[in-house]
Amino acid sequence: MTTVQLWIPDQVRDDEGKGGNVRSPPERRLHSANQPLPFRTAPRHGACMTAFAYIAAALAEIAGCFAFWAWLRLGKSVWWLAPGMLSLALFAWLLTLVDADHAGRTYAAYGGVYIVAALLWLWTIEGARPDRWDVIGALVCLGGAAIILFGPRGATA
Repeated sequence: MTTVQLWIPDQVRDDEGKGGNVRSPPERRLHSANQPLPFRTAPRHGACMTAFAYIAAALAEIAGCFAFWAWLRLGKSVWWLAPGMLSLALFAWLLTLVDADHAGRTYAAYGGVYIVAALLWLWTIEGARPDRWDVIGALVCLGGAAIILFGPRGATA
Protein backbone atom coordinates (compact mmCIF):
# COMPACT_ATOMS: atom_id res chain seq x y z
CA MET A 1 0.00 0.00 0.00
CA THR A 2 1.37 3.42 -0.93
CA THR A 3 1.11 6.35 1.44
CA VAL A 4 0.01 9.73 0.24
CA GLN A 5 1.29 12.77 2.10
CA LEU A 6 -0.06 16.28 1.66
CA TRP A 7 1.23 19.61 2.88
CA ILE A 8 -1.68 21.33 4.57
CA PRO A 9 -1.22 24.81 6.09
CA ASP A 10 -2.23 25.37 9.69
CA GLN A 11 -4.87 27.98 10.33
CA VAL A 12 -3.60 31.50 9.62
CA ARG A 13 -3.58 33.50 12.83
CA ASP A 14 -3.58 37.22 13.63
CA ASP A 15 -0.48 38.49 15.42
CA GLU A 16 -1.44 40.82 18.24
CA GLY A 17 0.76 43.84 18.86
CA LYS A 18 2.18 44.13 15.34
CA GLY A 19 0.04 46.95 14.07
CA GLY A 20 -3.37 45.31 14.33
CA ASN A 21 -4.52 42.50 12.07
CA VAL A 22 -1.19 41.59 10.49
CA ARG A 23 -1.44 38.00 9.36
CA SER A 24 1.61 35.83 9.65
CA PRO A 25 2.40 33.32 6.89
CA PRO A 26 0.86 29.90 7.55
CA GLU A 27 3.02 27.19 9.03
CA ARG A 28 3.21 24.00 7.04
CA ARG A 29 2.85 20.54 8.46
CA LEU A 30 2.95 17.13 6.85
CA HIS A 31 -0.41 15.35 6.66
CA SER A 32 -0.26 11.57 6.80
CA ALA A 33 -2.70 9.36 4.90
CA ASN A 34 -3.57 7.64 8.19
CA GLN A 35 -5.20 10.84 9.52
CA PRO A 36 -8.56 12.08 8.25
CA LEU A 37 -8.32 14.99 5.83
CA PRO A 38 -9.49 18.36 7.15
CA PHE A 39 -11.82 18.67 4.15
CA ARG A 40 -14.41 16.36 2.63
CA THR A 41 -13.42 14.42 -0.46
CA ALA A 42 -15.86 13.72 -3.27
CA PRO A 43 -17.60 10.34 -3.18
CA ARG A 44 -17.11 7.84 -5.99
CA HIS A 45 -20.07 7.81 -8.36
CA GLY A 46 -19.32 5.16 -10.94
CA ALA A 47 -19.50 4.90 -14.72
CA CYS A 48 -23.14 6.02 -15.09
CA MET A 49 -22.56 9.27 -13.20
CA THR A 50 -19.32 9.84 -15.10
CA ALA A 51 -21.13 9.46 -18.44
CA PHE A 52 -23.93 11.76 -17.27
CA ALA A 53 -21.45 14.35 -15.95
CA TYR A 54 -19.49 14.41 -19.22
CA ILE A 55 -22.58 14.69 -21.43
CA ALA A 56 -24.25 17.32 -19.24
CA ALA A 57 -20.97 19.25 -18.92
CA ALA A 58 -20.56 19.29 -22.69
CA LEU A 59 -24.08 20.64 -23.19
CA ALA A 60 -23.58 23.26 -20.47
CA GLU A 61 -20.23 24.37 -21.88
CA ILE A 62 -21.46 24.60 -25.45
CA ALA A 63 -24.60 26.49 -24.40
CA GLY A 64 -22.52 28.90 -22.32
CA CYS A 65 -20.01 29.49 -25.10
CA PHE A 66 -22.81 29.89 -27.63
CA ALA A 67 -24.30 32.67 -25.50
CA PHE A 68 -21.07 34.61 -25.94
CA TRP A 69 -21.01 33.73 -29.66
CA ALA A 70 -24.58 34.94 -30.05
CA TRP A 71 -23.79 38.23 -28.31
CA LEU A 72 -20.53 38.95 -30.12
CA ARG A 73 -21.13 37.42 -33.55
CA LEU A 74 -24.89 37.35 -34.01
CA GLY A 75 -25.74 40.70 -32.44
CA LYS A 76 -27.90 39.32 -29.62
CA SER A 77 -28.53 41.30 -26.44
CA VAL A 78 -25.84 41.50 -23.75
CA TRP A 79 -28.38 39.76 -21.50
CA TRP A 80 -27.49 36.49 -23.27
CA LEU A 81 -24.34 36.54 -21.13
CA ALA A 82 -26.17 35.99 -17.81
CA PRO A 83 -27.48 32.49 -18.63
CA GLY A 84 -24.25 31.86 -20.53
CA MET A 85 -22.13 32.47 -17.42
CA LEU A 86 -24.46 30.36 -15.28
CA SER A 87 -24.18 27.59 -17.84
CA LEU A 88 -20.37 27.79 -17.76
CA ALA A 89 -20.40 27.61 -13.94
CA LEU A 90 -22.65 24.54 -14.19
CA PHE A 91 -20.18 23.03 -16.66
CA ALA A 92 -17.30 23.45 -14.20
CA TRP A 93 -19.30 21.94 -11.34
CA LEU A 94 -20.43 18.97 -13.43
CA LEU A 95 -16.83 18.02 -14.21
CA THR A 96 -16.20 17.63 -10.48
CA LEU A 97 -18.67 14.72 -10.50
CA VAL A 98 -16.46 12.64 -12.81
CA ASP A 99 -15.00 9.55 -11.15
CA ALA A 100 -11.29 10.30 -11.63
CA ASP A 101 -8.40 10.97 -9.27
CA HIS A 102 -6.84 13.87 -11.19
CA ALA A 103 -8.43 16.97 -12.67
CA GLY A 104 -6.11 16.99 -15.69
CA ARG A 105 -7.08 13.45 -16.64
CA THR A 106 -10.75 14.36 -16.23
CA TYR A 107 -10.34 17.37 -18.54
CA ALA A 108 -8.32 15.42 -21.11
CA ALA A 109 -10.91 12.65 -21.35
CA TYR A 110 -13.68 15.26 -21.47
CA GLY A 111 -12.16 16.66 -24.65
CA GLY A 112 -13.41 13.69 -26.69
CA VAL A 113 -16.93 14.00 -25.33
CA TYR A 114 -16.89 17.75 -26.01
CA ILE A 115 -15.94 17.20 -29.66
CA VAL A 116 -18.83 14.79 -30.21
CA ALA A 117 -21.25 17.13 -28.42
CA ALA A 118 -20.02 20.08 -30.52
CA LEU A 119 -20.69 18.13 -33.71
CA LEU A 120 -24.16 17.21 -32.46
CA TRP A 121 -24.76 20.90 -31.69
CA LEU A 122 -23.57 21.75 -35.20
CA TRP A 123 -26.08 19.32 -36.65
CA THR A 124 -29.15 19.85 -34.42
CA ILE A 125 -28.93 23.54 -33.48
CA GLU A 126 -27.06 25.09 -36.41
CA GLY A 127 -28.44 22.79 -39.09
CA ALA A 128 -25.09 21.85 -40.67
CA ARG A 129 -24.63 18.11 -41.09
CA PRO A 130 -21.21 16.77 -40.04
CA ASP A 131 -19.31 15.09 -42.87
CA ARG A 132 -17.48 11.76 -42.72
CA TRP A 133 -14.24 13.43 -41.61
CA ASP A 134 -16.05 15.03 -38.68
CA VAL A 135 -17.43 11.63 -37.68
CA ILE A 136 -14.09 9.82 -38.09
CA GLY A 137 -12.31 12.53 -36.10
CA ALA A 138 -14.92 12.36 -33.33
CA LEU A 139 -14.59 8.56 -33.10
CA VAL A 140 -10.80 8.82 -32.84
CA CYS A 141 -11.19 11.41 -30.08
CA LEU A 142 -13.71 9.26 -28.19
CA GLY A 143 -11.31 6.32 -28.42
CA GLY A 144 -8.55 8.48 -26.97
CA ALA A 145 -10.84 9.73 -24.21
CA ALA A 146 -11.75 6.14 -23.28
CA ILE A 147 -8.08 5.16 -23.11
CA ILE A 148 -7.30 8.15 -20.90
CA LEU A 149 -10.23 7.57 -18.55
CA PHE A 150 -10.41 3.78 -18.36
CA GLY A 151 -6.84 2.68 -19.11
CA PRO A 152 -5.19 0.49 -16.49
CA ARG A 153 -3.08 2.50 -14.07
CA GLY A 154 -0.16 1.19 -12.07
CA ALA A 155 0.77 2.40 -8.60
CA THR A 156 2.81 5.26 -10.09
CA ALA A 157 0.16 6.68 -12.47
